[in-house]
Amino acid sequence: MFVCLCTCTVFECLLSLSIHLLLSCACKVVNSLYSWCRLLAFPVCVRVCVCGESQRCVCSAAAASGHVKPIILASDVRAKSVFGAIREQLPRQMMALEEAQIAIQQLFGKIKDIKDKAEKSEQMVKEITRDIKQLDHAKRHLTTSITTLNHLHMLAGGVDSLEAMTRKRQYGEVANLLQGVVNVLEHFHKYMGIPQIRQLSERVKAAQNELGTQILADFEEAFPSQGSKRPGGPSNVLRDACLVANVLDPRIKQEIIKKFIRQHLSEYLVLFQENQDVAWLDKIDRRYAWIKRQLVDYEEKYGRMFPEEWCMTERIAVEFCHITRVELAKVMRTRAKEIEVKLLLFAIQRTTNFEGLLAKRFTGCTLTDVPGQKRPESPLDPTNPFLEDELGEDVGTERDEDLAKPKKPKVPDNPFHGIVSKCFEPHLYVYIESQDKNLGELIDRFVADFRAQGPPKVGTEEGGAVLPSCADLFVYYKKCMVQCSQLSTGEPMIALTTIFQKFLREYAWKILSGNLPKSSSNSGGLTISSLLKEKEGSEAAKFTVDELCLICSILSTAEYCLATTQQLEEKLKEKVDKVLVERINLTGEMDTFSTVISNSIQLLVQDLDAACDPALTAMSKMPWQSVEHVGDQSPYVTSIIMHIKQNVPIIRDNLASTRKYFTQFCIKFTNSFIPKFINHLFRCKPISMVGAEQLLLDTHSLKTVLLDLPSIGSQVLRKAPASYTKIVVKGMTRAEMILKVVMAPHEPPVVFVDNYIKLLADGNPETFQKILDMKGLKRSEQSSMLELFRQRLPTPPSGADGGPSLSFSTPTPEQESSRIRKLEKLIKKRL
Repeated sequence: MFVCLCTCTVFECLLSLSIHLLLSCACKVVNSLYSWCRLLAFPVCVRVCVCGESQRCVCSAAAASGHVKPIILASDVRAKSVFGAIREQLPRQMMALEEAQIAIQQLFGKIKDIKDKAEKSEQMVKEITRDIKQLDHAKRHLTTSITTLNHLHMLAGGVDSLEAMTRKRQYGEVANLLQGVVNVLEHFHKYMGIPQIRQLSERVKAAQNELGTQILADFEEAFPSQGSKRPGGPSNVLRDACLVANVLDPRIKQEIIKKFIRQHLSEYLVLFQENQDVAWLDKIDRRYAWIKRQLVDYEEKYGRMFPEEWCMTERIAVEFCHITRVELAKVMRTRAKEIEVKLLLFAIQRTTNFEGLLAKRFTGCTLTDVPGQKRPESPLDPTNPFLEDELGEDVGTERDEDLAKPKKPKVPDNPFHGIVSKCFEPHLYVYIESQDKNLGELIDRFVADFRAQGPPKVGTEEGGAVLPSCADLFVYYKKCMVQCSQLSTGEPMIALTTIFQKFLREYAWKILSGNLPKSSSNSGGLTISSLLKEKEGSEAAKFTVDELCLICSILSTAEYCLATTQQLEEKLKEKVDKVLVERINLTGEMDTFSTVISNSIQLLVQDLDAACDPALTAMSKMPWQSVEHVGDQSPYVTSIIMHIKQNVPIIRDNLASTRKYFTQFCIKFTNSFIPKFINHLFRCKPISMVGAEQLLLDTHSLKTVLLDLPSIGSQVLRKAPASYTKIVVKGMTRAEMILKVVMAPHEPPVVFVDNYIKLLADGNPETFQKILDMKGLKRSEQSSMLELFRQRLPTPPSGADGGPSLSFSTPTPEQESSRIRKLEKLIKKRL
């Protein structure tokens, strides 16, 4: 077998040696060489002998050699051409390299020259700038020296002139010169170590002291402390002196002002001494008339003498107020027993009017200049203490013109508020006691008027409306609060708040709670036979229509008082000082009115509930076991519906302004009536199948009436609130489920018990016992049923309460109504 492998290799000697070795070596060596050649991918021609001796020979050594030699020759040619090109380019490359090295050396030489020149230029610039800086310093020092010398010349000349003008009292020239000298002297503070400069400074201070003493002496001469003012004083000289005083120590200015004002008001202290008749409160107008004349006189005679920025007119008025406050406080302490309310209010009114006049005339800029006097607090806005729009809506008719007025814009702050009237604050207890007495008389008048006029008449616009007395009370409260806030916003406001609280409680007790009709404990004197007669105008209701209207009117009034008391509390907190806000709290009074509202609703519920009691009693006493056929609704249902139709429209119409409380009445009545109805339902025993069907029909009729209760007898159909509908559906559905369980056969017992658990979802054995009593089962049967009931009760989940409780989904009203319709159809078929 010959296997031919072609190969191209440059290792021709190795191939020849391998062929000779293949001829002489064993088969194993041949195979190894073959594998090696194959690995190198050499084409080889091998011959294998069949007899077992392998021979591998080169098929064509000449062919292999001829195939390799052209390749070697071509490579040699290419190598020779490359080396020839390199030899040609080498001299030129060496020449270019030498040229580059020469260029680099030249470049470094130029850079070094530039660097040397730059260093020389920098040195030259430094020398130039050093000379310039020296010139600048010399110029600055020269300028400072010249300026200082000029200032020194001006100071020396000014001091000389100042001393000469001071001696001659040339205040006009002194005012301008002194200001300049003082300004120039400020430049020499750092030269005070020089004796000449220190001497000039001492001369200036001496001149200032001399001027101050001289000006004070001139004012003392012009306006002596004792005796009358000298007419036609040196007003021009004093006017210039005031200009000088502006430059001097501020103490000089204050002394001039103090002496002038004291001298100007000396006459006031004499005229209105404590022992004079004009000093009492009834003649307080004369004090303010006197100061008005004095201010006019001052403006005419001395208005131009004092600089305008001194505000001398305002200072005189402010000092007058301080003196008046002290004098009034002194005279009121002495004659405290003679102070009456009218006299006190008269004095306060005149004083606050005068303070308002000062606020219009002056800005109050001098109030902070008075030692020990703090700037008075700004008055609070004396607006209506209540939300006037809401008051107008609640009352229904405008009781006072102020309630209909729009809110006024906020009055600007009065800086003079309390500057005189503060002295009346310790005596405001007289005003508070008077308001206590007046409010007591007002409450007594309200009680007398209510007894004389009676409750609001039925069929009129007043029926069920808010009592007019409450609007009168809060209008009076508003006037008292505004008046007191003008007098004081401190402790008197707290005292007035206490009075308000007292009479709010009295109004709630005497006018509202005291006039609520009393519910009697009798049952109304109705018999079962009278209830079973379906006739109009039954006397089941305890309260008359007038009494129902009165209860509704008291409820509406209490609701109005509750809302207005809350607004009153907010306004009182706005009026009183911030530190006293926490002491304003009318929560107790609001709770009192809430109690009146709750009691009124409870009376209405009890009245209607009591009217339905005889009918429910008649239901429980009817022989339901002997009912033979199912008819229309039973007479007791008709009686209940009649009472509902009589009372509810009256209550709804009278509570039209307080719709939420009518809804509360409906909810409370339903919560009271439905459990009572179910309790009476349990008393109906035993019940036959037909009797249970009749009761189921009656229950459905009552359920329909209760669902329509909020709009019953009304021409406007309004959907009942969802919360109310949910209560009715839940309660009456339980009554229907009870009757359905009663209608179900008790055999077999397991089915009956499971049906009970499914329909009622009540795990209480007592309820199950009542169901068995309604069915008329014997005690032995009931015992087995109860035992089975306890066994069939589902096990409560872990962590639940120990009491038996079940929770099943309650059928929807649509499902129940469909069931009732099916039951009605069934009853009609049986009839």
